[in-house]
Amino acid sequence: MYYHTKQSKSKREKQIPYNITYTWNLKHDTNENIYATEIDSQTQQMGFWLPGNDFFHQVYTRFVKWPRYIRLQRQRAILYKRLKVPPAINQFTQALDRQTATQLLKLAHKYRPETKQKKQRLLARAEKKAAGKGDVPTKRPPVLRAGVNTVTTLVENKKAQLVVIAHDVDPIELVVFLPALCRKMGVPYCIIKGKAWLVPSWPFLVHTKTCTTVAFTQVNSEDKSALAKLVEAIRTNYNDRYDEIRRHWGGNVLGPKSAARIAKLEKAKAKELATKLG
Repeated sequence: MYYHTKQSKSKREKQIPYNITYTWNLKHDTNENIYATEIDSQTQQMGFWLPGNDFFHQVYTRFVKWPRYIRLQRQRAILYKRLKVPPAINQFTQALDRQTATQLLKLAHKYRPETKQKKQRLLARAEKKAAGKGDVPTKRPPVLRAGVNTVTTLVENKKAQLVVIAHDVDPIELVVFLPALCRKMGVPYCIIKGKAWLVPSWPFLVHTKTCTTVAFTQVNSEDKSALAKLVEAIRTNYNDRYDEIRRHWGGNVLGPKSAARIAKLEKAKAKELATKLG
């Protein structure tokens, strides 16, 4: 039984257009001015509880027409659960742990590609050339190299010291070959939670909104020990476990309806067997 404060008759009739009779609730003091409601059977059949109705406070997200990109990513997630996912794709679910990923991003943040620094460096070089001091090339600082084609070339030439791949590249075919190539060439690689977990740190390492993969080619002398520790941990988790990773299939997880149907059949079989055994 729900209660509401007393209102004027005309206002009450406008708000509640249903057949409701009001009775005085003897459990409360008259000064509280509280009435109880007795809702007729017709209103109960309609599924309403007035006033103070929980019906109006329910969550209606299932009635929302979601944008197309949200529907697609939800459907893709369901398909990855229901279908059998081959090991080459399933390996992208085994991302780097948070502690190691944080250390990796701290190191990578020091080697973001140049923006204003490059402009100032080239401007100083042009001024010296205009002053007649000769064209002396300025030294480029070590920075991250980004992009699938660039990183693939670096791995093939064994110039990459560490390759970092995002786990949610779409389409996945862009980077699905990269772990096997890194293992063949002996280059340590890792898979990191890209867009969802570490935004904005991961995409904006190279001044873009999204990024599929980056590679370390050179680091300063003061960061060589930190990079060596990361490479050792990453090589243990990925390169050395490659034979184990490529045998694990993913997906093949039943939905709630299918699981309930199978459980019902198993229960019926067990009951029938118990009846036969007596």
